Amino acid sequence: MALFMPEEHKAIERASKLEQGFGGAESNVAIGLARLGASVGWFGALGNDPFGKLILKTLRGEGVDVSRANLSGEAPTGMMFREHVAGRLAVHYFRKHSAASRMRPEDLDEDYIRGAKLLHITGITTALSDSCRSTVRRAIDVAKEAGVQISFDPNLRLKLWSIEEARETLLPLIQEADYFLPGWDELKLLYQTDDYKEVKAKLAELKAISVVKGMGDSTIVLNKGEETSIPFYPAEQVVDTVGAGDGFCAGFLAGLMKGMSPVEAVRLASINGSLVVQMRGDWEALPEWDVVEQRMSAKAWVER
Repeated sequence: MALFMPEEHKAIERASKLEQGFGGAESNVAIGLARLGASVGWFGALGNDPFGKLILKTLRGEGVDVSRANLSGEAPTGMMFREHVAGRLAVHYFRKHSAASRMRPEDLDEDYIRGAKLLHITGITTALSDSCRSTVRRAIDVAKEAGVQISFDPNLRLKLWSIEEARETLLPLIQEADYFLPGWDELKLLYQTDDYKEVKAKLAELKAISVVKGMGDSTIVLNKGEETSIPFYPAEQVVDTVGAGDGFCAGFLAGLMKGMSPVEAVRLASINGSLVVQMRGDWEALPEWDVVEQRMSAKAWVER
């Protein structure tokens, strides 16, 4: 989506200028993966308008393959406005009837999916429309038939749909994932309990390796009955928490692509997420591989 926000942390009503950019969970993850050295593609639909063209050009410039993305002449690029109200972040979506919301299964390049090692999806796309849900469902089916692994981040957005609608759609999709990347707050809503033992029992029924973010100051990895707790990597300063989850996800998937175990990949992901929160923006602070590698090996940083 195109993204607009005041230049400083203030309400839109009181801002004289708005910064223009873009954001989106899947595209953020794609940029993060590319910066960490992974070969990655992003496909979806944008309007054939200045915002859609900006997004495609920027993704391409970041090393993301956008050859299967479509520019629609029939619908616009979705928009998002972000502001701070009473010290809290507020987001306003304008996505109804956008190009992305009109995606259909026949828009997919199925051979492109079959040629991947992993398909990453989020619950946001399924929240946009019935046709988007069908498109995600078909992409999953194609990936499963081809032996392509699936990672799923629920990315629960209750401004886009109700929790009842979300449960009806997302719980079946979770069953198909090889890697499930929820936040603890999302799990409490999806499974209707804040009892960790009950949630853990639900996760144990899945075939997926589950990576539960935001359990206190740790991330929990549940893998075939084994539970591992990995402490968060500390951030030197926190400027903007938006995009931290996408940075974490990009780091985790990049770790898997580099042959790391899930626990090792979470350690990389934690470093990646901690660096994202130290700069403003959805994806701008996503680090390059040499920066993350330096943090992982605890090498000294040479400034000059």
